[in-house]
This record gives sequence, C-alpha cells and structure tokens, in this order.
Amino acid sequence: MDILIRNEVKEDYKQVEELTREAFWNLYLPGCSEHYLVHVLRKHPDFIAELDFVAVLEGKIVGNIMFTQSRLINEEDDSIAVLTLGPVSVLPEYQKKGIGSKLIQHAVKKAAEKGYKVIVLEGYPHNYCKHGFLGSKSLNVSDKNGRYPYSLLVLELEKGLLKNHSWKYHPSDAYDIDENEANEFDKMFPPKKKAYQPSQEEFNIACNAYIEDL
Repeated sequence: MDILIRNEVKEDYKQVEELTREAFWNLYLPGCSEHYLVHVLRKHPDFIAELDFVAVLEGKIVGNIMFTQSRLINEEDDSIAVLTLGPVSVLPEYQKKGIGSKLIQHAVKKAAEKGYKVIVLEGYPHNYCKHGFLGSKSLNVSDKNGRYPYSLLVLELEKGLLKNHSWKYHPSDAYDIDENEANEFDKMFPPKKKAYQPSQEEFNIACNAYIEDL
C-alpha cells in the first residue's frame, strides 16, 4: 500500500475532523468528541504543528496523528517537557492495514530528529507496546495522583533519561474540552446514531485499572 505521510495543512482541516469522527464514533462511548478535540487542539499553545501528520492514499486522507506538549515533574521538582501523543485516527475501512503503525513510526522518527526526548500517551497497551512504549510503572512515571494507570504508556526517545527518578505526568489542559461545546460542534456534521458497543466497556475498564506493587 503506497501511503504518503505529510504535514496537515489548513485545507485538510475539515476532512481530518470528518475522518476522526468516523474513526472514534461509538468506540469509547456513544458518539464521540475526538473530532472536536482535533478542532480545538490546533489553536492551543501546547499543540505541536510540526508533528501533525496525515496519511494519504490515492489522494484521499485516511489517517491523522497529533501531539501536544506536556510535562513530567520529578520528586526534586525538576520538570521536563514531553510530547503527548493523541489522537491518532484512521478511517474504519482502512484500519488493520498498517496505516496507524506507519503514522506512529513516522511521527516518532520525526520527533526524535527534532530533539524531543519522551512521548507519553493514554491508550491500549496492545496498540502501542509494539512501537516501543512501556507501561508507565516500568519507567517510574505516575499520574498526578501518584498512581500508575494501565493505559498510561511512555516511550523514551533518549534512553535512560528518566532513570533514577520518580516522575508525575502533567498532561496539557488542551485535552480538557467542554462536552457541551463538543455536542454543539457535532451538529455541524451529518447525523449519526449514538449506540452502545462492547468496546466502550473495555475502554471503561482500561481507564479505571491501575498497576499496583505486589
């Protein structure tokens, strides 16, 4: 499959929002708000435009990946800037064809070339461990409350950077979207039926699971 990966441009915005809506609709909850998140991220100061990529197949945008800047703070109150990955979206009919993996691999490579040292994300481990991400506890990176969510994953681009410290992850407030505004934004798109599916309960379990010491 001959996939072109390039930076998103303004002319892509609507198409990327549409594909993000299709990718996430009813996946994690009835409906979705990720297309609104994509819309607001671009205007946020933590958004990293140079790492905003689209995957193009035969002239059609079929995938997208975005990053923001967040922070890790250790027990000595030292702080380092890190990247937060997400969302990453692929149109449903093109999923499980390696497009998401190509986007992640390309973005990680570009991030390393530009001098970024750590990437953090919240997602399913089986989607990201194959790309080198580790469970946060393996690298002593907790959430703000000192706990280790099952879904919190970390990739060191500079190996050993996090060693010998305990870190707390402070994500950008770019992800704190207003659900009422998201619902209003969704009215700009063709109507879609909101429904329950098992992936929503799987996501709920993953979001509420933590790694504890034995």
